[in-house]
Amino acid sequence: MGTPPRDRRPEAIRVVLVDDQELVRTGFGMVLDAQPDIRVVGEAGDGHTALELLRTLTADVALVDVRMPGMDGIEATRRICADGGGPRVLILTTFDMDEYAYAALRAGASGFLLKDARTQDLLSAIRSIHSGDAVVAPSTTRRLLDRFAGHLPTGDGRPPAPESLGVLTPREREVLALVARALSNTEIADRLHVSEATVKTHVGRILTKLGLRDRVQAVVLAYETGLVDVPRS
Repeated sequence: MGTPPRDRRPEAIRVVLVDDQELVRTGFGMVLDAQPDIRVVGEAGDGHTALELLRTLTADVALVDVRMPGMDGIEATRRICADGGGPRVLILTTFDMDEYAYAALRAGASGFLLKDARTQDLLSAIRSIHSGDAVVAPSTTRRLLDRFAGHLPTGDGRPPAPESLGVLTPREREVLALVARALSNTEIADRLHVSEATVKTHVGRILTKLGLRDRVQAVVLAYETGLVDVPRS
């Protein structure tokens, strides 16, 4: 069930926990509320309750479980992200079992995190999402896509047309391909013999032109359009 907002300082990152296991929510809540810059402002045990809760409070980040009764994390993520004023979504997954993680990323999540992640990784992920960055390292995104891309179709059952990348310049397409191949901004700068600031500028323009929220969605699109091939086992 939803819970009312907890006391928080105005500057704190406001987090909503969405997980059907109360013990999981309690554990995450204790960790997060112990931080000076993070506050849990609400909890929900399923997607429907989460959407209702988010209509009554303001949150910056939502930690959303994938597998929940009723409305699962994928549909909840899709609806949360459809609202431009909603929180950014961090998906919680077991990874080895949840083949829905890729669909959740495509639905608008800013990244994913293993449920058994280290405390510092969880805190870093929340702070990264709040600052507008992707929550997962490019290499982690690559492993997820290598495992699941192609198994989950897009909304109309067909992959996006490669022409959707036509708005990009040749250099921007090159940068996007390198991002999708798990290179960091520093590595891309070295590869292209440009400054890291230049790479950041290219990435920003790519996101703007393609209407994407963050680096994770850019990687997903690069794979779905065939700009980067997914190795098949």
